[in-house]
Amino acid sequence: MSHPNGQTPTRALESEPAGAASLHDRSMGDLLRKACGLSQDEVSQIAAYQQESGMRFGQAAVALKLASDDDVLWALSQQFHYPYTPQGRSDRYPELVAAADPFSPEAEVFRDLCSQVSMNHGSGLNGRSPLALSVVSPNVGDGKTFLAANLAVAFSQVGGRTLLVDADMRTPRQHSVFGVSSAVGLSTVLAGRAEANVIQTVPDLPSLFVMPVGSVPPNPMELLQRPAFALLMQELLSKFDHVVVDTPAFTRGADARVIAARCGASIAVGRQGTTRMDAMDKVIGAMNSGRSRLAGVVMNAH
Repeated sequence: MSHPNGQTPTRALESEPAGAASLHDRSMGDLLRKACGLSQDEVSQIAAYQQESGMRFGQAAVALKLASDDDVLWALSQQFHYPYTPQGRSDRYPELVAAADPFSPEAEVFRDLCSQVSMNHGSGLNGRSPLALSVVSPNVGDGKTFLAANLAVAFSQVGGRTLLVDADMRTPRQHSVFGVSSAVGLSTVLAGRAEANVIQTVPDLPSLFVMPVGSVPPNPMELLQRPAFALLMQELLSKFDHVVVDTPAFTRGADARVIAARCGASIAVGRQGTTRMDAMDKVIGAMNSGRSRLAGVVMNAH
C-alpha cells in the first residue's frame, strides 16, 4: 500500500533502532564493581562484612561507604531487568516520575494503569491483538503529556518494546520531556518526506523509543485524516509491543477523536480542581461513540 504521494508511510521506519541488547544475569558484586569502580579487594571486603553482619551485599557496601543507596538501586534494577534513570541523571527528565523514582507511590500508579490496560483492553499479551493507547484530555494543561510519557516509561519497564508517539501537532511537548530532537517525526512521515531517525532512543531506558512530532505543520487535521496515518499505526503495532499516543486537547479541534479512532483504546485525563465535569463528559461521550474503547479516566493532581 502506498502513500497518496506515492511513498510508503513506513519507509522511515526501516532505519528504526534495534531492540536493546539483552542483559545477562550478573551478581550484585559485579554490578557494583562496575558502577563504583571497586577493586577486587574492596569487593572481598564487602563480602566479608556481609557474612559477619548478616546484611545483604548492597547494604554491606553502603555501610562500608563503598557504594551509595543509588548505586545499589541501579544494581538491583539491572539484576531484575528494570531500567530507570539513576539519580545523578534524573534531572534530564524532571517530569518522568516512573523513570527517576521507579519505586515511589506515584510510579506505582502508572504501573497499575499499565496492568489494567493490558488485562482489560489488550496490549499484545495473552494472545490478544495489540492496541495503541491514546491519551486524551479536555483542555491544554490537564496533564495529558505527563500521563502519556510516564505510561510509556512504565510499559517499557515491565517488558516489551514501547513506542511513545507525539501526535499533538498543535502544542507538542514530548521532545522536550525526553530531551530528543524534534527535527523530524510524525509530521515528516505523514507528509511523505520519509527520513531516517524519526524514531529515537531514550538514554537509560533501552526498551523505550520516542517518535516526536517533527516540524509543526499548518494542516495537522488534514495529515491525520490521510490513509497514511492509519497505515502507520498498523505498522507501528507490528513492530512494538506497546504504543502510547499523545494527542491535542479537545479544545484544539477534532484531532484527538481522529487519533483515538486509529488507536483502539484511550485514557481520558483531567486536572483535579480545574477540569469541569461537562468538559470531561464531552470527552468521554466522544470516545464511547467512536471506534476507540475507553480504558479509563484519570484525575491528575501533579
